[in-house]
Amino acid sequence: MSPLLQIKDLHVEVEGKKILNGVNLEIRPGEVHALMGPNGSGKSTLSNALMGHPKYIVTKGSIIYKAEDITLKSPDQRAKSGIFLAFQYPTAIPGVSVTNFLRTVMKTLLGKEVAVKEFRKELKDKMELLEMKDSFAGRYVNDGFSGGEKKRLEILQMALIKPQLALLDETDSGLDIDALKIVSEGINRLRGTEIGMLVITHYQRLLNYVQPDVVHVLVEGRIAQTGGKELALELESKGYEGIEKKAAQTV
Repeated sequence: MSPLLQIKDLHVEVEGKKILNGVNLEIRPGEVHALMGPNGSGKSTLSNALMGHPKYIVTKGSIIYKAEDITLKSPDQRAKSGIFLAFQYPTAIPGVSVTNFLRTVMKTLLGKEVAVKEFRKELKDKMELLEMKDSFAGRYVNDGFSGGEKKRLEILQMALIKPQLALLDETDSGLDIDALKIVSEGINRLRGTEIGMLVITHYQRLLNYVQPDVVHVLVEGRIAQTGGKELALELESKGYEGIEKKAAQTV
């Protein structure tokens, strides 16, 4: 099966500072890849670069998505092509209801108005899938939301727009154990043969619930080690120090 995403020798700068120093990674449809690494290793930089954030400048290498080079494409072009980014810190939008926000998102991505009846049915179905109360749809986007509610809204967006590539940037950040379980269940329900996922996390605990096919460790802007889910367990017990030392010796 051909790769859905190919990252080739990717170098990225932010405000003149080099963050990524030659990342290589491939994801195929149906695969869930976990990206781990210590703070400051470049995990969020990679997700933002993949989504085309203008602050993150690609100085070398390429991003190939569905056999097309998207390195220079804008964020909206990437979103319309089927790439979704779940933010680490979702923004509040007071005065805009969840329902209106999600309908606008779908209209923008599809390029046409979504019939109200059709949209409401789809929204209701997905909220039931994710075990969300009907009242959630009438609240303002992330306004007064708990950390768990913010992340559940991100997963609800993903369920509605059905991306082909989902980038989940530290979805477990700030979640208590109950919220983590709920969000993880939502992610697992959206797994399938047509979608590829890159789950970015600092800790192994998310991977207790979302079982990855492949685990990568990012150190100093490079993939320092790749393995199976057992690699995440090893990192939980031993930490990143050993991998960081090996990475430093190869520079």
